[in-house]
Amino acid sequence: MVRLTRAQQQERTRAAVLAAAREEFAERGYADAKVDRIAERAELTRGAVYSNFPSKRALYLAVLVDSIEHTAAAEPPSPPGLAAALSAFARVWLERLPLTGDTPAGGKLQLRSLAGVFDDEPGRTALAQLTRLEALLLALALEPRAPHHTRRVRLAELVLTLLNGAGHLADAAPGFGDPFDVTLACEHLAGLDLADTWNPPHLPYVSPARPVQDAWEPPARLPDQITAHPAGFDADGVIAVLGSGRLEAAEEAVRAARPGDRITVAVVTSDPAELGRLVRLRIGDLTGCLRRVFAPDAWPGLRLVLDDHADIASAIGIPDIDDTTEAAVRIRAGKIVARAAGRGAAHAAATAG
Repeated sequence: MVRLTRAQQQERTRAAVLAAAREEFAERGYADAKVDRIAERAELTRGAVYSNFPSKRALYLAVLVDSIEHTAAAEPPSPPGLAAALSAFARVWLERLPLTGDTPAGGKLQLRSLAGVFDDEPGRTALAQLTRLEALLLALALEPRAPHHTRRVRLAELVLTLLNGAGHLADAAPGFGDPFDVTLACEHLAGLDLADTWNPPHLPYVSPARPVQDAWEPPARLPDQITAHPAGFDADGVIAVLGSGRLEAAEEAVRAARPGDRITVAVVTSDPAELGRLVRLRIGDLTGCLRRVFAPDAWPGLRLVLDDHADIASAIGIPDIDDTTEAAVRIRAGKIVARAAGRGAAHAAATAG
């Protein structure tokens, strides 16, 4: 008889809970699913479920995260041009739409619907910030295809608005709307002149980063959510630690970066089980689409790391984190040479001398 190690047993238990939860959510939906029934399906105790997932919401998010980690194989990169890229991205994104014959609960799971899951202020704030970060990531992939490589964040926001609107309609009224029409509409959005500029009014008033000469001991490599490869922390550049309520500040580092800088955003949260999984779900979903549409050399140059255990935050000397955390450092020649904290910290570190 083969004895399982404690870690192996825990992984087996977790897999059983996820499989049972997937069945329960697919049959009954999030609102009507019960943890007791999930435990019964998995032939485990209620306590065993809660020892792996602290809430039904955390368990639902874990099921969705697990589903995006088994995405389809990469497709050939889309042809050059902004319109072609938007068309290809829309086609991949719209694959999640439920079919007319799907059950309501099964369709929501297929759609990765969060309707009714986050109705509290921290969750709504995180979702708003995540949507801004998603738009930035999509824009960074589109901008090399745009004339003069101009900013395309407003275009990305409009595309995501259209696609998410199609998703919400498919959730509420299955079968309504034609995905081919939505794809064509996204393609035509490339021709809009949205007069997109980058000029946040608060940035001229941000305090400069503080010059330092501190030792830099990078944490163990964590996966980069964009490339799915380990993220290295030894290159010169900027590391910004942002709470789930301040993710929009990522663009402040990106736009202020110097040629050759590596920009890394480490996302932290006070609630890894729920808000942390929400970040992992939404970013994993978006970057999974990007990897299927764009060739690797066109992926966003930003490095994005989910710092669930605050390893990066601790390494750069941030003692306390919460969802409003905003701090950044500049790394040069293996040392921390500038520090900034508070609103505008990412911009301050990126522009530090």
